[in-house]
Amino acid sequence: MFEQDYIMRKIKDLVRFLARTFLNKDVVTYELPIVEEYTKTDYIHEELIILLEQGKINEAENLLFENLQTDDKRYMELALDFYERLNNFEDGFLEENNFSREEIREGLKEIAKEFRVPNFFN
Repeated sequence: MFEQDYIMRKIKDLVRFLARTFLNKDVVTYELPIVEEYTKTDYIHEELIILLEQGKINEAENLLFENLQTDDKRYMELALDFYERLNNFEDGFLEENNFSREEIREGLKEIAKEFRVPNFFN
């Protein structure tokens, strides 16, 4: 239990670090505009939420990486929101759906690598 709490805190710290470094924000919450003004990232966000609600975490993560556009900061915001949501799930939910906190951490590291965030995990 203590180890899982520690990992959850580390993931929150990673999200916060990436948000500050890349987006100049302390908190990341992907916000949707009105439907008529949706962008590609907005549609991806909605699909990610649906997949997460269905417990299709691996499919959701694949969707995220398949559509990643590293020249658009909204994708960083999308990714950080995604991993923050994952981190907020109970351990049991993650386990039932074949995902772990370590995979969340690894996903964040991969996002940082894709966006070429300097000084992030040597």
